[in-house]
Amino acid sequence: MSSTEKEREAHVYMAKLSEQAERYEVVIGEIVEMVDCMKKVAKLDCELTVEERNLLSVGYKNVIGARRASWRIMSSIEQKEESKGNEQNVKLIKSYRQKVEDELAQICQDILNIIDKHLIPSSASGEATVFYYKMKGDYFRYLAEFKTESEKKEAADQSLKGYEAASATASTELPSTHPIRLGLALNFSVFYYEIMNSPERACHLAKQAFDEAIAELDTLSEESYKDSTLIMQLLRDNLTLWTSDLPEDGGEDGFKGDESGTKPTEPGTAGK
Repeated sequence: MSSTEKEREAHVYMAKLSEQAERYEVVIGEIVEMVDCMKKVAKLDCELTVEERNLLSVGYKNVIGARRASWRIMSSIEQKEESKGNEQNVKLIKSYRQKVEDELAQICQDILNIIDKHLIPSSASGEATVFYYKMKGDYFRYLAEFKTESEKKEAADQSLKGYEAASATASTELPSTHPIRLGLALNFSVFYYEIMNSPERACHLAKQAFDEAIAELDTLSEESYKDSTLIMQLLRDNLTLWTSDLPEDGGEDGFKGDESGTKPTEPGTAGK
């Protein structure tokens, strides 16, 4: 076994231990434990295995997820305090929100650099290519969630490019029932709904992915059945929610929207 292989094996083992211990946190500006281990593997410029890919994805998803949740809570509280005229509280909240935004920006830029410099250049399969371009779309979308004005537009443009590149490869390399292709459609539709404020485009994309998968459902392998059908249900849930935002004559045929306060759903990991 070469020194590179030994190093890779050690990093992956430590990442697994960190995952079990739920050690994803960002400490003193550095992403440590599980994420740090998988960063080292990615920088070896070898194509990652499915397991390695998922470890990297899950680690970053957990690190970013906690901060996205914090940002949403802070933004909601800030709006309430502003409506009450509590200027001192608003000032404190803005300061805290800025800290969370700085952390979000750092995490997103970190994984985006790894994707561009190491993961995409090392990917040899269509599945891996879709996975990484989808991640690129996801993390630019996370930036677009809190950036403003020109920075928001730039992040949204880059997110769109990532999703479009992933979709182009997925349409020729992956079956319509593949969990990664379905997860891409789910997150891409969330992008149109939340970032581009286009419920019609979001519904069209989600419905198309759902219908294409339904048509090929009998070809699903037992291995991916659970993941694929779960994402299909998430697509359907979002369609139910989103169609309530469509004008009566502008909706997709066959949909009955209803009022719901549920947040549009996306998968828990970048590969689902």
